[in-house]
Amino acid sequence: MAEPKPISQVDVGNLKGLFFDIDDTFSTHGKIRPEAYQAAWRLYEAGKILVPLTGRPAGWCDHMARMWPVHAVVGENGAFYYLMKNGKMHKHYTVQDHHPAEYAERMARIEQEILACVPGARVASDQPWRQFDLAIDHCEDVPPLSRDDIQRIVDIFRKHGAHVRVSSVHVNGWFGEYDKLTAVRLFVRRELGMDLDACNADFVFIGDSPNDEPLFSFFTKSVGVANVRDYASFIKIGPAFITRERHGMGFVELADHILTAR
Repeated sequence: MAEPKPISQVDVGNLKGLFFDIDDTFSTHGKIRPEAYQAAWRLYEAGKILVPLTGRPAGWCDHMARMWPVHAVVGENGAFYYLMKNGKMHKHYTVQDHHPAEYAERMARIEQEILACVPGARVASDQPWRQFDLAIDHCEDVPPLSRDDIQRIVDIFRKHGAHVRVSSVHVNGWFGEYDKLTAVRLFVRRELGMDLDACNADFVFIGDSPNDEPLFSFFTKSVGVANVRDYASFIKIGPAFITRERHGMGFVELADHILTAR
């Protein structure tokens, strides 16, 4: 991963909105600090479009879309986005050929192999609220796995033909041709009436881990919180810019930069 530039060099004039990861970007060690949540509210009230992009499950995303100061939520690494319109929940899916029974059988085989081959690995505690992927915990509710063990989990997913991404807490695998960027494109086209390629510079993305790599690669104004450096060996294309602060305080740092530049 190349060394990013400081966020003071990001041109945020006339910025329309912010896409952001949640775990260890918006949150700090599993908690959303008041400073970060207030920063989201400040951006929202300033008229910025706010959309979290997460590997977290559908059940969590329903709550976020209803309760948080956001315009939509992308969940399960791009399988869908949820948003509220006129007080009603609307759900849009990027998966066009989902076969639940077939996928469940294939995921069960992958799960069995991972748990047999990687001591200490466990299915993520939020798995019951997922619709499309399998999440393996590598540090959230289990002692942290080694980099070699994480890579072994990645290799098992890939051996079975699944797409796989590593987040700061989980290894997520799924079947289907989509990722977070796929869902962002769909949201921008359907909800904003814009082409994301043409309006790339109107948005900033901020993240922290390997599952954010498609966004780091695409957005010209991609930002990493300082702890993205912890995953430098897993990331080929990293963010263009980086905060001084780690985790949620890095999110606050970016929010302050955006709001000061208005």
